Amino acid sequence: MIIGIDLGTTNSLAAYYTPDGPKVIPNRLDKALTPSVVSLDENEQMYVGETAKARKFLYPEDTADVFKRSMGSTKQFSLRDKNFTAEELSSFVLRSLKEDAESYLGEPVDEAVISVPAYFNDAKRKATKRAGELAGFKVERIISEPTAAAIAYGLYQKNKNTKFLVFDLGGGTFDVSILELFENILEVRAVAGDNYLGGEDFTQVLAQMFLRDNELKEDDLSAKELSVLYAQAESCKLGFSGSRESVMSCRIDGNVIDYRVTIEDYEEACQFLLERIRKPIRRSLSDANIKLSEIDEIVLVGGATKLSIVRKFVGKLFGRMPNSSVNPDEAVVLGAAIQAAMKERRKDIREVILTDVCPFTLGTEVVVEKENNQFETGHFCPIIERNTVIPASRTERLYTAHDGQTRLRVNVLQGESRFAKNNLALGELYIDVPRGPAGQEAVDVTYTYDINSILEVEVKAVSTGHREKLLIKNQNNMMSDEEIQTRMEELSYLKIPPRDQEANKLLLFRGERLYEESVGRLRQKIEWCLNKFEAVLDTQDPVRIEAARGEFASELEQLEEEFDSLE
Repeated sequence: MIIGIDLGTTNSLAAYYTPDGPKVIPNRLDKALTPSVVSLDENEQMYVGETAKARKFLYPEDTADVFKRSMGSTKQFSLRDKNFTAEELSSFVLRSLKEDAESYLGEPVDEAVISVPAYFNDAKRKATKRAGELAGFKVERIISEPTAAAIAYGLYQKNKNTKFLVFDLGGGTFDVSILELFENILEVRAVAGDNYLGGEDFTQVLAQMFLRDNELKEDDLSAKELSVLYAQAESCKLGFSGSRESVMSCRIDGNVIDYRVTIEDYEEACQFLLERIRKPIRRSLSDANIKLSEIDEIVLVGGATKLSIVRKFVGKLFGRMPNSSVNPDEAVVLGAAIQAAMKERRKDIREVILTDVCPFTLGTEVVVEKENNQFETGHFCPIIERNTVIPASRTERLYTAHDGQTRLRVNVLQGESRFAKNNLALGELYIDVPRGPAGQEAVDVTYTYDINSILEVEVKAVSTGHREKLLIKNQNNMMSDEEIQTRMEELSYLKIPPRDQEANKLLLFRGERLYEESVGRLRQKIEWCLNKFEAVLDTQDPVRIEAARGEFASELEQLEEEFDSLE
């Protein structure tokens, strides 16, 4: 039997398909949700779920949670004297779900469809698949959470062409996806999101409010006191569902502190989180080239969408009430179970073809020509742009950059930055070319990306026909987003005047932001404007720079208006 699994940041659950539709599988405690928490005791006994969550209050140092955010990285979680990666901890949660399913169904369960956030990159998806295999599953498919939710809501059963926006705010991640149904094809048009935004962050706000208003610091609290504080903050957060005031009660240094919070104060403190929600929505609509008015239905998914301040914010943002007819905690797993039944070719399910998109741009590093025949290395050349429907294959012709060049390197990158160093390196390969003048020899670089997140890179020397291939499965690339950010900060001192001038920096930042949010011809126009302005900055001529700054500011305003018109 194939089951569906929602491996969540805060909670995980499993479901299977019955003649009456998908059903959630209760765990050994007869509950639908299994907390994604793991704890290890002194006898090397591993606890998972509700037990581990309860144990955290007593032994916070021996317990791990919210590890899904570190999936695909080398980060180590220390439980007693043992270290585990996020995928290893996730495998314990998956194994627990497997055992519960086998006990409930009375038969072996060896196959699963596992959901992941739409905005998970290749490394995170591969790590999720490996976690399933470590738990003893044959992972039939990794399905994006918004796609699974759309299936659960029955959107694939509609008879007319329909466009949907899936708003998925879980415990630790936020995704927004644009999907379109055309006949029997459910196509993902665009995805965007934030892998570090979820219900846990709304809990964190209350914990920080408590510390601030009571003049306390986290460093002043013991691990156990911190554990209690966050548990109380979570309870306080949920308390707003039926009241405009909620209470936290914590024992700090032997003293009990009662703390009352009004919904108005909480909403004000959460404004920075709510603002972070806007950007992925805007980006997904722009990438899909769809206006909000063209969306037929808005669907809420994820436990954090049950928060009153989130629902209020979403209602104002979209100007209408979203569809929340399916339990937000269960929508993804029910959809995964239906997808599992589709894999089994169940006759009682309407046949539907699911398509997905590449969530991040894939490209390579190139040399670009600047003014006065000067060349600059380290630029990023997109080959498969983000939100391209997959499977996809794209080819870009590149030329030698130096006289006498006999070898060409293709550095395979993933990301949205204009500069190669800021993007994620996936691999590299080399190809020999005949010696000749710069620009004489060319290679065709072909990227082919499939539904299982496997990237094939083929490089062909045009004049000789010689080919080199590289298959990237991301087994060795384990760099986390935090490590990339740290590396970027280490290089931040490499700034050359006059880029340090505030007005120039501001325009460059605006241009870079707009470049990363755009795709296609608009992105090309932005890059052309950025290159032109940077060329003037490199002259260090104050008169030319001042004139170019005014021209670039006007161009940016026009480009931003063009970007906004796509919403």
